[in-house]
Amino acid sequence: MWTGRPAAARLRYSLPLEAHRPTCAEVDLGAIVHNFEVMRAVVSPAGVIAVVKADAYGHGAAVVATTLERAGVDALAVALVEEGLELRSAGVSRPILVLGGVHAAAAPEALRAGLTPVVYDAGQIGMLAAASRGRPLVVHVKFDTGMSRLGMGIGPLEIARLHRELLRHPSVRVIGAMTHLASADAHDEGPTLLQLDRFSSVLGGLRRRGLEPEVRHAAASAAAIRFARARLDMVRLGISLYGESPVDEGSPGLASAMRVRTAVVQLREIPEGATVGYSGTFTASRRTRIATLPIGYADGLSRHLSNRGEVLVRGRRAPIVGNVCMDMAMIDVTEIPDVAVGDEVVVLGRQDGDSITAKEVAARTGTISYEVLTSLSRRVPRVYLPPAGQGG
Repeated sequence: MWTGRPAAARLRYSLPLEAHRPTCAEVDLGAIVHNFEVMRAVVSPAGVIAVVKADAYGHGAAVVATTLERAGVDALAVALVEEGLELRSAGVSRPILVLGGVHAAAAPEALRAGLTPVVYDAGQIGMLAAASRGRPLVVHVKFDTGMSRLGMGIGPLEIARLHRELLRHPSVRVIGAMTHLASADAHDEGPTLLQLDRFSSVLGGLRRRGLEPEVRHAAASAAAIRFARARLDMVRLGISLYGESPVDEGSPGLASAMRVRTAVVQLREIPEGATVGYSGTFTASRRTRIATLPIGYADGLSRHLSNRGEVLVRGRRAPIVGNVCMDMAMIDVTEIPDVAVGDEVVVLGRQDGDSITAKEVAARTGTISYEVLTSLSRRVPRVYLPPAGQGG
């Protein structure tokens, strides 16, 4: 059975008073639990591995992982050993899969913490066996079925080599087999179906050598939604847990979990012809009211939003004008009556009847919603709104 290391769960919620400026990110843990429950119903009877790498996509890995553990998630996944160690230090006891693999120098500490390595080369079996000093350990093996990024080859010779290494090191047991689907969000289903066919062949090859992993997983959020065939024993859910759907069609009812807000710290009137910000990239075509915000690209407000992004003030949209600075940004509030110093400004999320989504910001900046969320820097305090029934 794939189990983690028991530990006493600890969970602390941040309070707004911890912030020393009006810029913060509200993380709605109730929304994350809602998204988990929605997706769990979609993929059932498959289990759920919650992907909390990259600080839970910017939402705060320790708090998110502990919340999902309480909600009944089957396992968690990180990219790096240090991310897994952080979760163990926070009291997380569920199995933690290290997707990026465990390198030799980190192996002893990773195994002591009960982290589960992903093996992507048969030669790693011996290294892990040596690091465990003969103590039993379980691993997942990743096969490259078409991503061409990380994973073992899928031919008979590669599978034979894996089998030989496992026979040499009987303390290592393959409990999981996995692959990564490269194009599950694409309109053309062909590449994904081909990868699933290849993975099925790999599983057959393992079976013929007496290797029958208990846990088979291929689908991340997009494939979990679109391809019932890809759900297998478990799915790896990342972006969907945070309320962003990676696909447009057939998307379940997900709730955005993050709201980034700041406030107006200064207002000024500038005359027609005056410029705003570094390099004077915005020139006022009339008398203009400019509001300054204490948030910049060092916080995660992309500089690519200069003169093209929008924020919400008093429930209305205001354009970002001039170049976004490292610590500040300026907006045009000429068309919004009664704006005052101290007014809340929403950079990401909902205010009154409107909302700015990560997908919208990504479209304006030529990237993807994943990058928008993970770009929010550590100097932006996370303020956690607990799920119903869980107080501070």
